[in-house]
Order: sequence, then structure tokens, then C-alpha cells
Amino acid sequence: MDQEYERRLLRQINHQNLHTERRMTKVSRTAAVKSGDRFIPTRAGSNWSINFHYANENCHSPAQNHKAKDAGSDSSKDAVAYAALLRNELLGAGIETVAEPHADDRRHEVLAPDSCSLFRVQIAVKSSSDGAASIRPEGVTLCVCDLCSTLGSKRPTLHLRDHKLLRSPLLDAPELQDDFYLNLVDWSAGNLLSVGLGACVYLWSACTSQVTRLCDLSVDGDSVTSVCWNERGSLVAVGTHKGYVQIWDAAGGRKLTCLEGHSARVGALAWNGEQLSSGSRDRVILQRDVRTPPATERRLQGHRQEVCGLKWSPDHQHLASGGNDNKLLVWNSSSLVPVQQYSDHLAAVKAIAWSPHQHGLLASGGGTADRCLRFWNTLTGQALQSTDTGSQVCNLAWSKHANELVSTHGYSQNQILVWKYPSLTQVAKLTGHSYRVLYLAVSPDGEAIVTGAGDETLRFWNLFSKTRCTKESKSVLNLFTRIR
Repeated sequence: MDQEYERRLLRQINHQNLHTERRMTKVSRTAAVKSGDRFIPTRAGSNWSINFHYANENCHSPAQNHKAKDAGSDSSKDAVAYAALLRNELLGAGIETVAEPHADDRRHEVLAPDSCSLFRVQIAVKSSSDGAASIRPEGVTLCVCDLCSTLGSKRPTLHLRDHKLLRSPLLDAPELQDDFYLNLVDWSAGNLLSVGLGACVYLWSACTSQVTRLCDLSVDGDSVTSVCWNERGSLVAVGTHKGYVQIWDAAGGRKLTCLEGHSARVGALAWNGEQLSSGSRDRVILQRDVRTPPATERRLQGHRQEVCGLKWSPDHQHLASGGNDNKLLVWNSSSLVPVQQYSDHLAAVKAIAWSPHQHGLLASGGGTADRCLRFWNTLTGQALQSTDTGSQVCNLAWSKHANELVSTHGYSQNQILVWKYPSLTQVAKLTGHSYRVLYLAVSPDGEAIVTGAGDETLRFWNLFSKTRCTKESKSVLNLFTRIR
């Protein structure tokens, strides 16, 4: 090789290396001055919908990603529903239906992770009087995937219209009345929850999470004041503000009959086989057999103010009624006058519950001026026990599996209390509602309850377990334990 050419080639290579080294040194000095020891990515102009979509896709292999893109309409429709739900709750878009997504647009959708459940249960640990910890779920609240980590404890609540967008059942209950004298929630033996919202009655299936509207009374200028399922869970009675009682076939979605007789709103209903008892603001209790003509009815008159509570005993022989006159009355199945009357409460008696464990044991709760739980032996007519709960007592229900009962309260603590009987010690105290907990219903298996409040929300609580009732009764009245 020519020596002159070789010298020029080496000089050019050395010049290029020196230029590259200087440029790298300059860049490293600039980075050291501006970035420090942390890498902070820029978020300006980011498209979060696409970013979440890609992040979800990157978690799978190419074969899985290809399979996800070719998935059926269910997963893609869920993604569109999730995006529409976000727009409804965060932007108030008011979307009620979603169109079928196209394959070309799927890469722009917000995909919800399959592993994230729409319902999240918060566990609360409570200490009982003996020092043992009692773990009970606080309440099942709706959780929309990644929004939980973003919003923290301020989890979003959803409107009933979003039933059409999600398969989730636990949503807001708009127009759930904040009225102490109404009974707007009931749970059927067929696992259907009926809720009266304004002029409509909605049915939610705990098995399929589907919501259907059973009836709309707005066409008649009326509104719902009470709902009650029959024992088989096939018929639901609907009391109205105008004093009517409608009987609806839940499976067929059709009205079977409309019963007249009351001159004011019907706020309390109770089934006894094929007979239906209704209590009204007109102070009258009507008992009617739905299989016979409406003319055959029994009128029970004993309260001096509105009847707001009605419950039949487990043996179907006695009806307990509570009124705004602070009275608790007990009727038998044949008499037209009350066989017992209790006047110890100092406020309206809406909360009534018969014990399934002890024959003739009746529990009742008083309103704001009373706040007491009272227990009665209806076999002897004697008052047994009482305790001051500190708040207005709105509802009572006994556990089927343990000798416990749950009470819901209004002014001023709006809490839910679980009591052990007969010691009347508090097993748990549950909070979450911001208004009076006016409505209560027990699931058909007896393990869960649903509560409704003036804050227009429904909350589910898993309170009672079947496995807890394992001890055999030691009562001397239990003849089977005395056989040898």
C-alpha cells in the first residue's frame, strides 16, 4: 500500500474516533446534570386507553395475544361496556347501551383484566366481649378494576342504568325513599331481590346478576310504598301510595290482580301462605286470600296511627303489627281484635322479628325517641329483656343458623348491629351507610343480608354462617334431647 495513502487513512480514523469520544462525553455530562439518579418518563400526550391495552397484551405470549384478538363477542363487549362505564361515572356521558365492537377497533378498547373481580369484600376485625376477634365482611362494594388503586377508599358507585353495561348487580339505587314507614326491599326464596324505586319495582337475580323492571306505576300517577314476596318466591305483592295492593307474577312479569280497600298508602305487607296482610296509613290491617274474590277480607282495627310493621310467626298462627302509635299488637289467625298489646315503646314500632329458635319469642325495636330493643314471650304475655341501642331501630331479623339477630339503625349512627341472644352482647358493628338504614332483607340461605338506606345505596353483608350452628339444643323444652 502507498505510504502516503496509509498515513491519510489513519489520520481520518483517529479524527473520527476523537469526535465520537467528545460527543459522548458531552451527552453524559448533560444527562448527569439534568436527570440525576432517577428516570422520570414524560407523560405528556400519552393515550392511556391504548397504553392500558398494550400493557395488558404484553402480559401474554404472541399466540395468546392472537387468540385474545380472535375471542368471541363476550370479552370484546365487556371491554366496550367497561369503557362506556368509565365515561358514565367520570364524565356523566349517560350511555345506556353499547354497540357490538368491530374487530378493527378492538386495539383501541380498554380491556378489563380477567382476574379482577367486580366485587371486593373488605374484612373488618371486631373484638367481642370475651376478647376473641370476630371477623365479618364490612360490605360488598362495587370495584371497577384499576379505579380502586387510583381512587383509594372513594370507590365509585354506579347508576341503575349501568346494569345494561355490566353484569354486576350492586349499584346505586336512585329514588330509594328516605321514609321510615316504607318497606321497599325484600329477598325471595328464589334468590330474587325486589326493590321499589320511585314508581318502579326492579328485580335483581342473585344467580345471574340480571336486572329486570317488573312494573311502572307512573302511568297511573302512583308510586311504590312496599314490596313483599310470598313464601314460594313466585308472587310479589306491591303496595302503592294510593292504597292499592298489586299481585305480580315474577316469572311471567304480569299483574295478576289489584286489591282495593285501603284509603291511604300501604307501607307494610306480610304473606301467610296464600293469605296476604296489608297495613296502611289509614290505621287498618286487611287480610285477604289471593285465591278468593276481593270481597272476602278481614279488617283488623287496633292501631290509632299508621301501621308500619307486619310479621307472621313461623308457625303461621300469630301476626305481630307495629304502628306509629308506639303500640305492638299480636293477633291470632281467627280473631278480629288483638289478643295481646304491648305499650312499653316510646316511639313508632316498625322493627319486628319472630325468633325461629324459640317458640313465641318476639323482638321489637322503637324509633328515635325510644331506641330500645325489647323481647316478649307471647305465650305468657310477659316482657323479657330490653336494651338501649343508642339509635333509632329501623329493622330486625333473626339468624336461621345461630341464636343471633341483626338490627339496622337510623338517627344518629346509621349502623348495623349483630346481637347474641339472650346475653344481648354485640357480636359486630358494621358501618358504611351515610343515611338511615331503613331497609333490610335476608337471603334465602340465611347467610347474607342486604340493607338499603336514604343514601340511595344497597349493600350486601355476609353475616351468618351455617357451620356456626353445630351445638345441639340443651333446652328442656326440646323433647328429643330427653329421649333415652
